[in-house]
Amino acid sequence: MKFETVSVIGLGYIGLPTAAILASRGLKVIGVDVNEHAVNTINKGEIHIVEPDLDIVVRAAVTTGNLRATLKAEPADAFMVAVPTPFKGDKKPDLSYVESAAETIAPVLQKGNLVVLESTSPVGTTEKLSEWLAQCRPDLTFPQQAGDKADILVAHCPERVLPGHVLQELVSNDRVIGGLSTESSAAAIDLYKTFVKGECIVTNARTAELAKLTENSFRDVNIAFANELSMISDELKINIWELIELSNRHPRVNILKPGPGVGGHCIAVDPWFIVDSCPEEAKIIRQARETNDAKPYHVIDRIVEAADQFKKPVIACFGLAFKANIDDLRESPAVQIVQELADRNIGEIISVEPNIDELPAALASKGIELSTQEDALSRANVVVVLVAHKEFESPDNGQIAMKVTIDTCGIW
Repeated sequence: MKFETVSVIGLGYIGLPTAAILASRGLKVIGVDVNEHAVNTINKGEIHIVEPDLDIVVRAAVTTGNLRATLKAEPADAFMVAVPTPFKGDKKPDLSYVESAAETIAPVLQKGNLVVLESTSPVGTTEKLSEWLAQCRPDLTFPQQAGDKADILVAHCPERVLPGHVLQELVSNDRVIGGLSTESSAAAIDLYKTFVKGECIVTNARTAELAKLTENSFRDVNIAFANELSMISDELKINIWELIELSNRHPRVNILKPGPGVGGHCIAVDPWFIVDSCPEEAKIIRQARETNDAKPYHVIDRIVEAADQFKKPVIACFGLAFKANIDDLRESPAVQIVQELADRNIGEIISVEPNIDELPAALASKGIELSTQEDALSRANVVVVLVAHKEFESPDNGQIAMKVTIDTCGIW
């Protein structure tokens, strides 16, 4: 199947790099987003997120006319849906963004189009997307109605990229493609082979959905082991970093590094989709989530204990992003920790996050200050490393020696 025009719905951390890569391959790409600021920024050849080299690719794509952004969907040969799939307060999946995307593209669908859901989703979401589209367009047929003879082809192909390396991994990583029909899978392979050098492996949509959730749940379980081990080590007055280094000398042991918790839209969210689908069976997956969700409170307790040593504690928290060297604060345990410290009113809170220019309103409203590393080190008596940003790797050892330091990442 030949594609000339591709529409990407959702221009965030996955959608925008995907759109830019497609445009760099000579396709006409129409990016659609509800955020007017994002649309205007992209159309100026600029970016609204932090990702290495993405600005160069977007600028080139916009300059050549191969990429443009808009608030309204337009006709295209293929539609790639890359919208958020968060959970609600009760850990239930929130598919409202996917349903909204279906309502957005349905009016412009034409016979022969391909729709691919890229968003990480609970099992069965691709089928729901196809059903929502069918409800909006009864004049067209879909795979659940007509199989390979359907007017519209529908598939799932979850992204599998690492923030900070997205452009490279979009091209090099293998892709799991799950079509709702054989023709849907074949068309999706044709689309992804325009830019993917890795292997495109075909399965059904439900298996493709669970494969992505499984990858992130595997990571979550292993991180939970490391985080639980760090809490045990704190209780037993043992250096966790030395313990892991020694244990990893075993040829078949590879313990991950602990941290202040687990954040981001993927690992902190996706396992709950499995738990929601199979609550009685997903025992280890649920326990890993609960262990990692508890870790920030363990860190908070350590900070409060350290602050109690001072009459007027000044606490510098290094890092707010959910992982190193990015600006993404979604589901960040560091943000959770800083918010909780402010709520407890245990002292002055200074935050250091080199990848953002201003604090989110939720933090700024609590009187938390965004400062530089140098200023924070000079003023604080308690220093907490929450994210292993490269900017934090070579501190002034003289200043550090005079502080009470809590390093949750092991970089100091």
